[in-house]
Amino acid sequence: MDATDDGKPRCAWAMRDPLMRDYHDREWGRPLHGDAALFELLSLEGAQAGLSWRTVLVRREAYRRAFHCFDLAAVAAMGDAEIAGLGADAGLIRHAGKLASVRDNARAALATGGLDGFLWGFVEGRPIVNHWTVPGEVPARTDVSDRMARELRKRGFRFAGSTICYAFMQASGMVNDHLMACFRRSG
Repeated sequence: MDATDDGKPRCAWAMRDPLMRDYHDREWGRPLHGDAALFELLSLEGAQAGLSWRTVLVRREAYRRAFHCFDLAAVAAMGDAEIAGLGADAGLIRHAGKLASVRDNARAALATGGLDGFLWGFVEGRPIVNHWTVPGEVPARTDVSDRMARELRKRGFRFAGSTICYAFMQASGMVNDHLMACFRRSG
C-alpha cells in the first residue's frame, strides 16, 4: 500500500482514480442504515455484476432518478412499461433483467418487514472486522455472504449472489475490509 498525493495510505483499489478514492474515503465501509439507502446499495451492486464499480458509480444519480430515490414502495409500484422505458436511458446500465430486478427486489424487500434489520441481522447488528494486510487476502465471498444470498434468493431477490452480497456487505460497513494500513480502517 502506497500513499497517494495527499499522503494518506489507502486500500489499493482506491489509489489510482479520483472518483474511486473519494468513494473509498467518504462511503465505502462506513456502517450504512435505512431501508432506502441499503436497497440503493444492493441494487447498484446487482447492476455491477460483470462490470466495474466505477461504471456503476458514475451512473448512480441516474439510478436515483429512475428508481424514485430507491423508495421501496414507489419502486415496487413501477409497472412493466415504466421499467421497459428505462432501457432508453443512456444514464443507466441498459440490461433489461437488471432493470426489472430492481422493481422485483423492491417487492421482495417490502416483504422482509424491514430491510435494515433483515440485512444487518446476518452480522448480528454489528460489523465483522477483518485484519487483512494485503489485497490478496480479501475474499470475494464468505459463509455469511453465502447465507445472505441463499436467503435473498429464497425471498425472491435477483442479482444477489454471494459475491454481490459480499461486495454489498463491504460497501455498507457490515464488514470492515479496509486493509490494516489504510487510514480509513478505524474511522
